[in-house]
Amino acid sequence: MSRPPAKNFQELIVWQKAHGFVLGVYKFSKGFPRDEVYGLTS
Repeated sequence: MSRPPAKNFQELIVWQKAHGFVLGVYKFSKGFPRDEVYGLTS
């Protein structure tokens, strides 16, 4: 059974999985000290 094509990027399974992963990373890193958060983004 095939799926109909996605109408926008948010319907793509790969985007949904990546978005869930990013939200998990944000939740995990929320408790990091501020200097560690800045170290991750530099």
